[in-house]
This record gives sequence, C-alpha cells and structure tokens, in this order.
Amino acid sequence: MKTDLDDIVIGEQATVLDAIQAIDRGAVNLALVVGPERRLIATVTDGDTRRGILRGVGLDAPVSEVMRRNPLAVEENDSRTAALRLMREHKISQVPVVDAEGRVLGLELIGEMIEPSSNERWVVLMAGGRGDRLRPLTDSIPKPMLPIGGRPLLESIIRNLSAQGFRKFYISVNYKREIIQSYFRDGRDFDVEIQYLVENEKLGTAGSLALLPSRPTKPFIVMNADLMTLVHFQSLLRFHEDHVADATVCVREHVTQSPFGVVRFEGVRLVGIDEKPKYSHMINAGIYVLAPEALDYVKAGEACDMPTVCEAMIVKGSKVCVFPIRESWVDIGNKDDMEKARREFGGLFPEML
Repeated sequence: MKTDLDDIVIGEQATVLDAIQAIDRGAVNLALVVGPERRLIATVTDGDTRRGILRGVGLDAPVSEVMRRNPLAVEENDSRTAALRLMREHKISQVPVVDAEGRVLGLELIGEMIEPSSNERWVVLMAGGRGDRLRPLTDSIPKPMLPIGGRPLLESIIRNLSAQGFRKFYISVNYKREIIQSYFRDGRDFDVEIQYLVENEKLGTAGSLALLPSRPTKPFIVMNADLMTLVHFQSLLRFHEDHVADATVCVREHVTQSPFGVVRFEGVRLVGIDEKPKYSHMINAGIYVLAPEALDYVKAGEACDMPTVCEAMIVKGSKVCVFPIRESWVDIGNKDDMEKARREFGGLFPEML
C-alpha cells in the first residue's frame, strides 16, 4: 500500500494532536515534521506521543515536546537494501527518503521489503467470567455474548483484531461456555483460527494461560473479553518490542471528582479549600502484551490474576512497561457501562467491520 505523504506530513507549528491525527491517517506509525520546501526536521511515532502523554504532555502542546530531531533517513539514490539494513540496525519499521537537500520524497517500510512471519501473533481472550454485576442479563448468556451494535461483544472484539491482521485466537471459557463455543466454533466463519482454553474452575484473569497447548515463540496479546476499544494493536506490539519489555500493561486515564471541598492545612492553620477537585489516575485497561517467558509465572491449576503476574515479574527484575490508551475504551462492568458502550460503539463497529 502506497503511503500518501500528504497524510503524514505536518509543520513545525503543529500540536501533539496534529501529530496523532497524521499518524492515524497514514497508518504507518509515523508523522514527518517538515520545514520550508518540505525539508525533514524531525519524526514522531505513535510511541513518542504515548510516552509524551505519560509525561503529562497535553494534546495541545507543540509537537516539539515529543518529536525526534535529526531523524534517520536515506537518500533517493540509496538502494532498498541499504534502507532495510538501516531499519534493522536501528530496529525501526520505516525510514523517510529525502533528496540531497533534505526534502522528503517518500517513505520506505520494512513490511514491504520482507516476507511476513509465518508464526502469527497469538491473542488470548479471557471470556470465562460470570458477569454478576450485569445480572439478570447474564443469567442466560455469558457477558462476552451480550449484544453491542447488533452482534455479540466478543464477536466485535474478534472482528476488530482480525481487521488489524490477527488470525490465531485462544478463548478462555468457563461460565456457559457451550454458548461461546457453539457460536464461534473453530473460527472459520470469521476468517480466524480459534481454540478454547476450558476452565473447569475459576482461574482468574491469568490462570488459564497455563492451559495453552504450547508456548508461543513471540510476544502475544492477552485481553479481557468484556471491553471495547479502538486501540491499534500493532502499535501496541511495536511499543512493547521497541522497549524490549517482558510485559506491557495498557493503561487509561481515569478522572474522578470529589463531591466535597478538600481542605488543605498546615498544623491547625487552614491554607485553602479546593472545591470539588478532580483527580486523574492511570488505571489498568485489561489489555496486556506478554513475552513467552511470562508464562513461567503461571502455574497449572492455580488461580491467579494478571496484576499478580506483573507484580511477580517486577519483583524478579523483569521489565514491565505501560502503554497509555488514547483511543476510545469502555470496560463493561455494569449496566451503565453497557449503555455507554452501545452509544460509543454500537454504530461504529458494524461500519468498520
């Protein structure tokens, strides 16, 4: 697919939001910051913007807050072999092509130069929960089969991931599992391959990983099957690998507001009163990337949750990173969340998928 440079080129006066929009338009994980005559000044990747968000950089901040100056580039007369060598050496997926004056002419993509790996990335979807907070809706069907936009929640999740290139799925099932298994079967009707990790007892959000029939050879995605999101999963994998992480936890900003005035004081002296202040936290978004070695922390037949696995990895010195989700995301824990998901995604996913 030929990249339209107009989609990914932004000026020096652009904002972080402008960079994000260019990255999303171009779908190559990159925006190019240019000056007069389209001379290349800097690059901005999806990971650069997310690291900026973690540092507290606002979307209206200048792009200079997150961009990389003196970017790598190849000249128009360089061979594609030289471009591929540069990308492999620096572990990047794309490199701008410039003329002798530094003007942007094009973009080389590593994905267009090498054959895709025959070992497809795995996705493990945790769909075994009872969904007690959604009763009586879940009395007769498991929560992942509740309808969003005219199709089961779990189907929308699978179709979204499939549209992003994922084909190999493992679904962890327990409560009313026969409904899920009879609907999806082997996945052939959805152009994917599905196998089931059958829990005979509750194993938590990580315990069923011990039921995988073999160990993956590359990092894989683990996701709760009770949430909707427009996150770009290939960008998530790239972020994980760029940081040489052993595990990556997706996080999402959550803002709460105190219903009371919060008092600030020193000793017995009143310093001030903040009326109903808002507090921002990064919460666990229920999506993870794990290196194959992370499975060493999951014991067969033992219940455990993903936060416990991540904490154990940290104790042992493993590198656990966080990936901020800036896209739409809804965790469906109660009926209000269900209605929110239907409003945000009900008309979107059928069009996308």
